[in-house]
Parts: sequence; C-alpha cells; structure tokens
Amino acid sequence: MDALRESIDNVALIERQIVPMMTRMLDALEQFIALDTPFLINERDQRLERLRNMMERSDVTAAEKFRRVLEAYSIEMDYGRTIEAYKGSLDVDGRTQEVDFLRIGRVSLTYQSVGGGATGGWDSNARQWVELPPETYKAQVAQGLRIARKQVAPDLIVIPVAAATEVSQ
Repeated sequence: MDALRESIDNVALIERQIVPMMTRMLDALEQFIALDTPFLINERDQRLERLRNMMERSDVTAAEKFRRVLEAYSIEMDYGRTIEAYKGSLDVDGRTQEVDFLRIGRVSLTYQSVGGGATGGWDSNARQWVELPPETYKAQVAQGLRIARKQVAPDLIVIPVAAATEVSQ
C-alpha cells in the first residue's frame, strides 16, 4: 500500500511538472518558427495557437497534450527533409501577386509568379525576399516545382542556397 501511495504521489508530481515543461516547449517552438524560413506561416502559427488553446483546457489529459506537442515538433522536423510546392501571395515589385512557392527542406525557399514573370528566393542572411537572375534560376525553379508536384521524375536542379555564416561567441 505504501508503494502504491508513493507511486500515486509521484504521478501527481510529474503531472504538475510536465505542464510548465510543455509551455516552455511551445515557447521554444514559437521562437524557432519566428527565426525559421518563412514558409506556410499561417498554417504553422495556427498549429501553435491550437496547441496553446489546448494547454488551457482541463478536459484534455496531460498525456494527450504532450502527445500533440511532440507531434508538432515532428511536423516541424519533417519540413527539414521534404520538398513541397504550394501557392500563396507575395508582394513582388510593390504589387501583391499569386506565386508558386518551392520549398526544399529548410535549405531553399524560392517562388515563381504564375506565368514565370518573376523568380525570387528567401535570403536568410538579409531576412528578405530577393529577385533571382532569370537566366540562371527561372527554368530551375520551374523544374523544381514540377518535381515537387510529382509531374516529372526527380532530377538534379540548381537552387540558391545561403552560405553558412560563422557564429561568434
């Protein structure tokens, strides 16, 4: 009976400690998304908001909350090793245009306006969108979009990748 009472006390203690840990995990995830390449921003922010709302609910068990937080981490991890094409809007040359985004892991995020008039990419060092030279990247980004949509077989493409910068300590 003493061992059972001690186990029950330990469960209560762990449950009290796990909620603050999950809150810290969500804070870290929010910071990671803010510093990451800006892809699927609305979807990622909405996932975080749903998790924060769920954390306040008493009808959801701590185990279910923890499972969903870990699932969000898993989704973010998967973004780093997948290729994806999706549509969205972007301010190009002072006008909002519909563009096709091409995300290759977390290594490259490029766009091409519908019709291929403008091609650009995310400059992670400058934290802004930059226009890419069409003679170098227009056909490559278009090919990458077709690969991501599984319209053509995977092939090598040339994409812009930001060079690593040295971190000073």
